[in-house]
Amino acid sequence: MSNPRIIAGSARGIRLKAVPGDTTRPITDRVKESLFNIIGSDVINSSWLDLFAGTGSVGIEALSRGAGFTQFLDKERNAINTINKNLQSTHLSNRGKVIHIDSFDFIKGPPSRKFDYIFIAPPQYHGMWLKALNTLDANADWLAPNGWIIVQIDPVEYQEATSSNFTEFDQRRYGSTLLLFFR
Repeated sequence: MSNPRIIAGSARGIRLKAVPGDTTRPITDRVKESLFNIIGSDVINSSWLDLFAGTGSVGIEALSRGAGFTQFLDKERNAINTINKNLQSTHLSNRGKVIHIDSFDFIKGPPSRKFDYIFIAPPQYHGMWLKALNTLDANADWLAPNGWIIVQIDPVEYQEATSSNFTEFDQRRYGSTLLLFFR
């Protein structure tokens, strides 16, 4: 698979660097374009929390399309270095903050701000998406009123989530990728 690219906005067409090794699974351009078509102009001035950020592709796409701020989290040093390089090459570093931390540890803590969109795309087949959703459910102040949590998983990982604070309102399948939407 080729390196992901920025599809639209100020950094349109720029190819992002991949994280060395095989620890990440970047979102395909097709899925990312579909995701941002769903969000539409609501991306303008929005804030994003990109958990398990990998290359930073989703958060950087949001910034390119006019999001006001994205916070990127990853516990892998190679991913952090890659996100920083990708932010520099797209000239979007001034609106992104990259933190080298385990996403679970971060969202267990007190919210530093509320985010309009929280994107969860953890390593596959370990149930980590559900653990992240449950952790956010226990600390729901991370999500702004009317905000969305978006989960990217392989369809075989799906199970119905029970939550006190969030409701699944949509699912979209694109081949071997399933996007889940919660509010």
